Amino acid sequence: MEILDLIAGSGFLGLVVVLLFLISLIGYFVPFRLWITAWASGAYVGLLTLIAMRLRRVPPHSIVKARISAVKAGLSIPLDELESHFLAGGNVVDVVNAIISADKANIELTFKRAAAIDLAGRNVLDAVQMSVLPKVIQTPRNAAVAQDGIQLISVARITVRTNLDRLVGGAGEETILARVGEGMVSAIGSATNHKDVLERPDSISKKILSNGLDAGTAYEILSIDIADIDVGKNIGAALQIEQANADKQIAQAKAEERRAMAVALEQEMRARVVEAEAEVPRAMADAFRAGRILSAQAS
Repeated sequence: MEILDLIAGSGFLGLVVVLLFLISLIGYFVPFRLWITAWASGAYVGLLTLIAMRLRRVPPHSIVKARISAVKAGLSIPLDELESHFLAGGNVVDVVNAIISADKANIELTFKRAAAIDLAGRNVLDAVQMSVLPKVIQTPRNAAVAQDGIQLISVARITVRTNLDRLVGGAGEETILARVGEGMVSAIGSATNHKDVLERPDSISKKILSNGLDAGTAYEILSIDIADIDVGKNIGAALQIEQANADKQIAQAKAEERRAMAVALEQEMRARVVEAEAEVPRAMADAFRAGRILSAQAS
């Protein structure tokens, strides 16, 4: 009897385990609570559709959450597009939130464009928020030299907002900073006197803005403000000093070359004199042997 009771108990325990497994499996593939939530929120999603999402390895919770947010905001986004975007590797919730934010700010943003921005690796929600609230970025300290040779070191603050039409494939903040820095150097370099730049720093920003530096970028430049200008070194004077030192060294080298040539010529002339003086005794000896000197005495 004890053995039979043990077998019966084991069988009942196994049946309970199997039933619990089946219930958990059904609860996973048939999300009743999610289905009720969607129905109660007015964003109805069929139970079979939720089961199909599980089979396609699409998390129903993310899709339903995004759909509820869209419906509550008065937007109609098909479930198929939400699933397709998730399967493509996108963030469904961020895309829907970005579309809602754009709609509230009267910015035209379709689901297709928002999905493309998200799949391009951009944060579409941040992009929409930057379109509503422009961002200020600051350039590093850029050094440039005016035509009078005085160096000016300037810093600019650039107010930009996202251009959603050019966000996919458009250049980023680094390009904006590089172009503005180049424009600052060019504007200061074209100034005749550095005092003119110090008196009217807005002339730099006006000249930069007229060049259309935001072309091909993901942003639209709203304003460029010169935050700080410092006077640096007198580059013109330093270059003149260096040039004078170089000319001095060249002149010294040429003078040393001429002196060396003169010394060499003097030594050569002395050698010739010594050689000529050595020829005199030899010539006199030859004259004695030839009798030319005796003949001159006899006559």
